Amino acid sequence: MAFDDRSAFYRPQSAAADMVDAGLRAYMLRVYNFMASGVALTGIVSWLVTYTSLGQVFFTEDALGRLHPAMLAWVAMLASLGIVFGLSAMVSRMQASTAQALFWAYAAINGIWLAAVFSSYTGASVVRVFFITSVAFASLSLYGYTTKRNLDAMGSFMVMGLVGIIIASLVNMFLQSPAIYWISSVAGVLIFAGLTAWDTQKIRESYWLADGSDTMTKKAVLGALTLYLDFINLFLLLLRFFGDRRN
Repeated sequence: MAFDDRSAFYRPQSAAADMVDAGLRAYMLRVYNFMASGVALTGIVSWLVTYTSLGQVFFTEDALGRLHPAMLAWVAMLASLGIVFGLSAMVSRMQASTAQALFWAYAAINGIWLAAVFSSYTGASVVRVFFITSVAFASLSLYGYTTKRNLDAMGSFMVMGLVGIIIASLVNMFLQSPAIYWISSVAGVLIFAGLTAWDTQKIRESYWLADGSDTMTKKAVLGALTLYLDFINLFLLLLRFFGDRRN
């Protein structure tokens, strides 16, 4: 009887593939859990700043209930910028627990600043846009996770577009042009939609079965930070279109 050695070859391959798939699913679930927890923390802090006396520490309130930043709010903003750049640049030299703590700190400080944004919109419209963003983000991220198409070319184009709208927004601080504001908002939605799919694909590809627990956690934190930023920016841009401003 002839010996067919293909079965001996395929079984280990299948077992290894199953191990990678299980590990990848667990890794991506960890990324999404970190990201969702960060969004939740941002929302809780934002609610506390808006509806409790904590807001008086960071903001002054006008007659329409809109919040305007005080000195401590600007200090918090600078601290958040330092955290996100420091975490991205030095995560390899940190303990995993330190990376997690910095991510939570960044999410909390973001909640302080978002309270000022939310104060300009009705609570019902903020909730509505949050759910719109959640559905859109989940769909885009699922596409980035499952597609076989390499999204690197699209991602590079989106990054260049992001630089462009940042420059346009800075220029428009002086020009105050409604047309530039509208065009940059539309472009921003498209750009962060593309970045969500591309970043998800990059996070998926960053998984390596041989990574140790500490390295895996730090990768998950960085991935969560990337998706968190995509979600928050997409949310804020959609709020411009679908949010109802307070009278």
